[in-house]
Amino acid sequence: MRLTILGGGGFRVPLVYGALAGSEVTELTLYDTDPLRLGVVRSVLAGLDRDAGPAVRVTEDLDDALIGADFVFSAIRVGGTAGRVRDERIPLDEGVLGQETVGAGGVLYGLRTIPVALRIAERVKAVAPDAWVINFTNPAGMVTEAMAGVLGDRVIGICDSPVGLVRRAARAAGADPDTVRYDYVGLNHLGWLRTLTADDGRDLLAGLLDDEAALTSFEEGKLFGAPWLRALGSLPNEYLHYYYFRRETLAAVRGADETRGEFLAQQQEGFFERASKAPERAAELWERTRLEREETYMADSRAATGGWQRDTCDLDGGGYDQVALALMRAIAGDARGTRLILNVRNGSTVPALPADAIIETVCEVDRSGARPVPCAPPGEAELGLMLQLKAVERAAVEAAVFKDRTAALRALALHPLVDSPAVAARILERAGG
Repeated sequence: MRLTILGGGGFRVPLVYGALAGSEVTELTLYDTDPLRLGVVRSVLAGLDRDAGPAVRVTEDLDDALIGADFVFSAIRVGGTAGRVRDERIPLDEGVLGQETVGAGGVLYGLRTIPVALRIAERVKAVAPDAWVINFTNPAGMVTEAMAGVLGDRVIGICDSPVGLVRRAARAAGADPDTVRYDYVGLNHLGWLRTLTADDGRDLLAGLLDDEAALTSFEEGKLFGAPWLRALGSLPNEYLHYYYFRRETLAAVRGADETRGEFLAQQQEGFFERASKAPERAAELWERTRLEREETYMADSRAATGGWQRDTCDLDGGGYDQVALALMRAIAGDARGTRLILNVRNGSTVPALPADAIIETVCEVDRSGARPVPCAPPGEAELGLMLQLKAVERAAVEAAVFKDRTAALRALALHPLVDSPAVAARILERAGG
């Protein structure tokens, strides 16, 4: 099985490589437009256990990377960390949230990324039509929806947030995360865990919501607090903290010395510079930098709720690498019964949304791809947020595809975290739209 990673110079590529140890993947191709980063990542992989991983090759030619691939893992960052810094700073200067995937920052990132993602989709269709594309490029739901217009169901979006939520909730409830059943539905970075059931049929979520000590022992419980989680009757994805506690998170972000993007830009620049000069130490430098990155993840939301530290079990890099591997194995091996939370076309899962809209929900996966598992419809409050954010996503895709400034303005102004069309217009103008 041959896997290609687009964005092969990305910082988290070694996590994917580590997950491939002992897998069916025999060749890993890394593609990137930045030769320095590509060389550093290759040095990091060379410092890991190469005996257990697949053969690695690198290329700066997109078609060369795609031809012959069984799976294409897209994890690109259009505009680099400098683009992220602008995406976050411009909205903050206008008094609204700046964040990589949420709010105006997420819309700006999508507008810049979708045209590149579409070109990639077109090249996949032309030179690797039998390949499956696994999209991790943010904003993942929006980008997957754009690519699906070209590739249909052969593009599937993944995210590490839902699987992390399920695993943390299961551990807090005293259950094995690998044996629980669950119901999760929403959009990317806007979803809810609505049931959690033990393998013997016990309702774990009800017990967890009633046990304050257990409920506040893991990240989402600390972020949202037991009273609000009980009021919801579900466990929200961590990114919903930006919506439910918008005033507190905005104050924390504006009060910080630097944005998340500014921190990562400085950290990444330092790492790649040091590692390029000392390739024999690249793996060691990478691990040190990775740990610091995970320790500071969502620091603004944690600052807004007391400034607590992340648990050591949550510092292993997220889990998207394991989701990607499980997805590839299920498709390649026709492992019936595999259930994963994925970004796929809605079909009839949420009747209020268009059939071709990308949602994030529990799917069954086999050789034919991923299909949403039937579930209860979202409640009115959840559906309201989903409908508004889906309108934002589809307007952003329209703007990127047709270079339509009016659609771009609509995408920004309709976002619930942007409080004025005038603010949206100024953000768009400053971003060069």
